[in-house]
Amino acid sequence: MRIATWNLNSVRARRQHLLDWLGRPEAPDIVLLQELKVEEQGFPLLEVRSAGYHALVHGQKAYNGVAILSRTPLAERRRSLPGDDDDAQARYLEAEAGPLVIACVYCPNGNPVGTEKFAYKQAWMDRLARHAEALLATERPVVIGGDWNICPTEADVWDERAMAGDALCQPQSRAAWRRLLWQGWTDSWRALNPLPARGYTYWDYQGGAWQQDHGLRIDALLLSPTAAERLTEAGVDRTPRGWDSPSDHTPVWCVLDDAP
Repeated sequence: MRIATWNLNSVRARRQHLLDWLGRPEAPDIVLLQELKVEEQGFPLLEVRSAGYHALVHGQKAYNGVAILSRTPLAERRRSLPGDDDDAQARYLEAEAGPLVIACVYCPNGNPVGTEKFAYKQAWMDRLARHAEALLATERPVVIGGDWNICPTEADVWDERAMAGDALCQPQSRAAWRRLLWQGWTDSWRALNPLPARGYTYWDYQGGAWQQDHGLRIDALLLSPTAAERLTEAGVDRTPRGWDSPSDHTPVWCVLDDAP
C-alpha cells in the first residue's frame, strides 16, 4: 500500500497537476491533500472518481481545506479535532480505509511569532497530541499525514539562521513534534533516511529557492507502531515541484506491506 501526502496550495490552480499525478503508474493507493482553498462543491470530485479514487473532502472558502482520496471505500470518522467546538478552520479529516485509520492534517503556520496566530498553533498542536494519544490507545494501524508547518530539526531547513525567527523553527513548535514522536509515532521518511539526510518538501516561490534547493521539510507521514512495523519504503517525489505553475510543496510518500 502506497500512501502519499501533498499540499496543493489551491486545488483550483493545481487541478490538472493533481489529475496528471494521479494518472501515473506509481500513483498512491491513498492520498492526503491539504490547502484546498475551496469548499466541498469546488473540489474536482468527478475527475478524481474517474481517476479511480473515492474521496472525502472537508473544505473552506479561500483558506485551508483537507481531503482524503482512496482506491478503496472510505468511512469518515471525524472532521475536526476534539477540544474546541468553536474552531471552524478546516484543518483535520479522519477516516477508515479498511482496517487502516487515516488522518489528514494541515497544521497552523503560526507566523508571526508572539501573535494570536502562534498561540493558535500551539493550542491546535496540543489538541492534536491529545487526540493522537487516543488513536494510539486503539492499537490499530494509523497514519497521520499532511503539512505540519514544523521543521523538526536543523537538518530539515536549508538555513537555520535565516529561519531563526520563523514559527516553523521555534522551540515550542519542535517540542510539539517531539511530543508526538515520544508518544510512539514514527516519522516514516526520517526512519529510513537517518540524520543528517535532507529531504525537503517545500520551496518558497521567492528568491530562486527551488533552483538553489533552499527548502524545508515540513510535510510528513507519521505511523502508529502497528503501521510502522509494515514500513518498507519512503521518499519525496520532487517531480511536481518542477512543473509549470507548481504548488510550493511536493508529495511525500511511504509504502506499507500488506498486513499479515
